[in-house]
Amino acid sequence: MASAYPSRFILGLNFLLVYLFWGSTYLGIDIAIEHIPPALMCATRFSLAGLLMLGYCLVSGKNVRYSARELLELAVVGNLLLMGGNLTLSYSERYISTGLAALLVAITPLWFLVLDSLLIGHHRLSARGLVGLGLGFVGTIVLLWPQLGAPGELGKKQLWYSLALLAGSLSWAFGSVLSKRWQSGPPSFAATAWQVLFAGLGNLVFALGNHELAHATWTARGIGAIAYLIVGGSLIGYTAYIYILGHAPTAKVSTYAYVNPLVAVFLGWLVLGERIDRYIVAGSAIVIASVILVTGAAIRKTSDSMTAAEVLAD
Repeated sequence: MASAYPSRFILGLNFLLVYLFWGSTYLGIDIAIEHIPPALMCATRFSLAGLLMLGYCLVSGKNVRYSARELLELAVVGNLLLMGGNLTLSYSERYISTGLAALLVAITPLWFLVLDSLLIGHHRLSARGLVGLGLGFVGTIVLLWPQLGAPGELGKKQLWYSLALLAGSLSWAFGSVLSKRWQSGPPSFAATAWQVLFAGLGNLVFALGNHELAHATWTARGIGAIAYLIVGGSLIGYTAYIYILGHAPTAKVSTYAYVNPLVAVFLGWLVLGERIDRYIVAGSAIVIASVILVTGAAIRKTSDSMTAAEVLAD
């Protein structure tokens, strides 16, 4: 039935929401962690967002009950995405610029398709895609080059947090692929709400263990940034991301990764006055080109069948 699948307009609108809101969250995170420790910021952001989303489900009569196994799966996916991915990003932005952070996160589609092939096995990457993977590695080295040769303690911290951010991107991709593997159909809004809430609780446990409550200063600027992250990044952006994750093939979903960095670099320059040097320009060009190669490469399916969502998104 055609009505069971999203229209091109609805799918395109959700892509646009992810592009714009997630591109701006790098700036929001940078402002929020000025006086609020990263894990506590993430805990506040995701716990409140998850509770608001579940509250909406209850008021609107949506089912929020899941089996213990389903809740465990939602907790795993939510924490891989929003703790493994987002908490790492929040810590990294204390030492590296928002633009560089966004560009390092842009390699996520490279992890995406590798993990999709290994864990789900629906696709095999073509030669063009493999070239894109190699190009992405080169672009990452270019982006990290200034930190590789930077002297002093700050340079070392910038390098290590940049590498940690790459690991966070792997966590995000792993959670996304597991989400597609474990769910037989498009994830519901209630499932998304549970993922966000579980991520908030995971970040809260980390924040308490790291004694971050004693180091927080709740300024109006920081609270405003968290409010924007809750509404724009979590309620709108994450919900839109989960929607397209359930309605579009992996390669199409991952296109956000080469649009968001452009938005983040521009806003970092415009609002924070971040410097755009030749390494950023060259590295971003190479990384974005690699992502376009990978996501636009011919992908051979291991089965002759193709879902209606994949046909619609092509």
